[in-house]
Amino acid sequence: MGKGFFISKAVAVTCAVAAVGAVATIIALSVVYAQEKSKNEEAPSSTTSPSTGPNSLAPVSYNVTLWPRLEPNKAGLYIFSGHSAVVFRCVKETDLILIHSNMLNLTNFEGHHAKLTGLGGTTAPGLKETWLEVPTEYLVVRLNSPLQAGGMYELYTDFIGELADDLGGFYRSEYTEDGVKKIVATTQMQPTDARKAFPCFDEPAMKAVFHITLIHPQETVALSNSMNYGSSSLSVNCPYTSFMPTEIMSTYLLAFVVSEFKSISPKAKADVLVRIWARRKAIDEGQGDYALEKTGPILSFFEKYYNSSYPLSKSDQIALPDFSAGAMENWGLITYRETALLYDPNVSSNGDKEWVATVISHELAHMWFGNLVTTRWWNDLWLNEGFATYVSYLGANFAEPTWNMKDLIVLNQIVGVMSVDALASSHPLSSKEEDVLTPDQISELFDSITYSKGAAVLRMLSEFITEDVFSKGLSTYLDAFKYNNTVYTDLWKHLQMAVDSSNITLPHSVEVIMNRWILQMGFPVVTINTNTGIITQKHFLLDPDSVVDRPSEFKYEWFVPLTWIKTGGAEQQYWLLNKEATNTNVTLAGTDDWLVANIKMKGFYRVNYDSDNWERLLTKLSTDHRAIPEINRAQLIDDAFNLARARIVSTTLALRTTKYLNKEVAYMPWETAERSLSYFFLMFDRSEVYGPMNTDLFEHILEGKHTLKSYVNAISMACRTGVEGCTELTTGWFREWMNNPTNNKISPNLKYTVYCSAIAAGGVEEWDFAWSMFRNTTIATEADKLMSALSCTKQPWLLNRYLEYCLDPQKIRKQDATSTIVSIASNVLGQPLAWDFVRAKWDHIFNDYGGGSFSFGGLISGLTRRFSTEFEYQQLLQFKKDNAGQLGSATTALEQALESTKANMNWVTRNKKPVLDWFQNETKPPV
Repeated sequence: MGKGFFISKAVAVTCAVAAVGAVATIIALSVVYAQEKSKNEEAPSSTTSPSTGPNSLAPVSYNVTLWPRLEPNKAGLYIFSGHSAVVFRCVKETDLILIHSNMLNLTNFEGHHAKLTGLGGTTAPGLKETWLEVPTEYLVVRLNSPLQAGGMYELYTDFIGELADDLGGFYRSEYTEDGVKKIVATTQMQPTDARKAFPCFDEPAMKAVFHITLIHPQETVALSNSMNYGSSSLSVNCPYTSFMPTEIMSTYLLAFVVSEFKSISPKAKADVLVRIWARRKAIDEGQGDYALEKTGPILSFFEKYYNSSYPLSKSDQIALPDFSAGAMENWGLITYRETALLYDPNVSSNGDKEWVATVISHELAHMWFGNLVTTRWWNDLWLNEGFATYVSYLGANFAEPTWNMKDLIVLNQIVGVMSVDALASSHPLSSKEEDVLTPDQISELFDSITYSKGAAVLRMLSEFITEDVFSKGLSTYLDAFKYNNTVYTDLWKHLQMAVDSSNITLPHSVEVIMNRWILQMGFPVVTINTNTGIITQKHFLLDPDSVVDRPSEFKYEWFVPLTWIKTGGAEQQYWLLNKEATNTNVTLAGTDDWLVANIKMKGFYRVNYDSDNWERLLTKLSTDHRAIPEINRAQLIDDAFNLARARIVSTTLALRTTKYLNKEVAYMPWETAERSLSYFFLMFDRSEVYGPMNTDLFEHILEGKHTLKSYVNAISMACRTGVEGCTELTTGWFREWMNNPTNNKISPNLKYTVYCSAIAAGGVEEWDFAWSMFRNTTIATEADKLMSALSCTKQPWLLNRYLEYCLDPQKIRKQDATSTIVSIASNVLGQPLAWDFVRAKWDHIFNDYGGGSFSFGGLISGLTRRFSTEFEYQQLLQFKKDNAGQLGSATTALEQALESTKANMNWVTRNKKPVLDWFQNETKPPV
């Protein structure tokens, strides 16, 4: 085990053989692979194993050697081989070893799948029987006699697996460079796929030290969580790279990559080595420069914010051509989609740049919160991901102080998730451990509630105890639990300690206040009567007729940190602790006075007012909108539209909040208005209401001055609503590019709008040109825009062809399949085609594209956003019935889709006529 790794005699012999005849070795391994696969499929299941392992064993360290083959064998398979030795301590006497193993073909040693050795003078009992328990993904080792409490043991396994393109575990990514196909061996372990790379105790609390060795081709570079000792070689054709021992860490944070990538790093030496890795051409073109420029400052920000030094000696960040999520916080080797790490200032938009900065900040935030200190089980995933989502905006704000990132969290995270959390089928942030056991149940938690609501309530907490106190509590929490695991109440205790040492006064403890926000789903609508001073709260539901069958010990009441300003005065605060209270400070004296609450949307709740105050606010928007803070102007629009959907205010009142926009130059109100109106388009773009909505009502939106972001939004809305001249403008720009494909003069910030508008107005010539550009671009952000814009065509046969492309990995990468189908479904012509396609192909999609993947819930919700008829509701019910047991991580999303469809049906029934009347009246010429 010298230098933290080992090479077994078997591998040494294999390497020697490889030097003479690598082809023969790979053929032999493929035969072994097939034989072992057959044996394992027939393995007896014996008694049913528990879904999570007992706490009788505690891993200490692993020595893992892996050899990925970057060329297929004669059977067309890419494979990897390896072996692992895990040292563990017996905590409680037991005659059973349960260790996770999934889709690995294990070598038999004298009829068993593993070898067991005693360490430090401990004698290992003999193996009675071993088998693979497929449903729970365990290798089960039953012993002749018990392991002794306090004893140290080593379990050795030897295995072969497929280096598949399934984006999970140890998998294969592909790209083409100079006409040559290149293979990357890479990983995605979170949440439960480390067991696909090697047998391991694959649970967050089972932390250990890892010694990794990778055998790889001479022309490639190998990376892992730790720094390498240096490459060595057992023979000319069998080099290997071994890595220093990791810190004590969870299996889901492991990473290893073998590739021909290139890196850049700062010229000046620093305490932490930062490297950006990507395809050689991407690095040579400078696409990694922005990430390199911002990583160091963001790391420094978090060191100060946490009052804790970065725990590792290096921070590698690598952009992968195929990656299922946006990025993954592997400790010391962060993996990204190319669009989340690479940026080309000549081609990419400002939005692309903002995304890169935010994602980098999110992943670096995890280096402490999540990696150094890890939640004990997946039921507290919200704390890990919600926290990183919240503070990512703080880190990005530090890196780009002129972008106003602290405010953009409202648009990017909070506004959207409130619509999801206003469903009766939502779920609390924190679940019980026993309710989250299977991989599918774990994957379902990777949703907007976990990330965005988690961020929203932690932001709210930080606001009412102040950011400084919040930061101090984090610092002591991280120091107390470093290299260990926690539950969410541990954080509450440390934040309470910070509150107690400050001058902050709270009505209850941090835990008591926050329990109402994390242990029950939903949020309240707070109604303020500015005439009487009466303030009430009620569980906000988009469909007030929906039935809430999930009980809450708090009876769906919250402790609400209420803030407001009156007629431009100073901000005031009040805790609403009951269902109803009276506070005369919210009453208004003069007829011109007004009140707006939830300043900067710091609280996770909606606000309704008496009709008099609504009218005063509408007047203020039309006469002096800048008197109301920008976020609250956006909030007024968003609250009004959602309150109207819930039948709390009239739909016409909501529409009136947009009439002042011809004077608005700020981005947030414009973006909110566009999102709010998009619901109207979804509900009515198949009905007679759509015509009046697309009249000259929106022609004013290009008038006046705009910030860059609001100008892009204005053009997008103008093209969408058929404003005269918009299509001519965009098709002209697009035709100019078609005539000169090597010189695209379209502004990066307008590209998607121009591409979509031109493809929608054009035919097969425009579509095929865009497809060709998509296939040939080497810039991921450009490919993303084209891939999405291709779904804008109005030609049904092109949409059907594009749907077929989505399930051909040679045309659309697996990572992009579900998002592209959703893009097609967002097109009014493509929606029924996409729905029919997914229903017909569900078995293939589920089995080949990962029913447990994070994107499956998004696929269902994206396909059904427009559903608003009884026929569509019945189709959903039939789909649920036909695919019972084969919905995986889409199970919850399907229930939410059913509820949303019902709510849409009711809303359309009630609002079709008043909306039609309003738009017709607004577009009548003056008398």
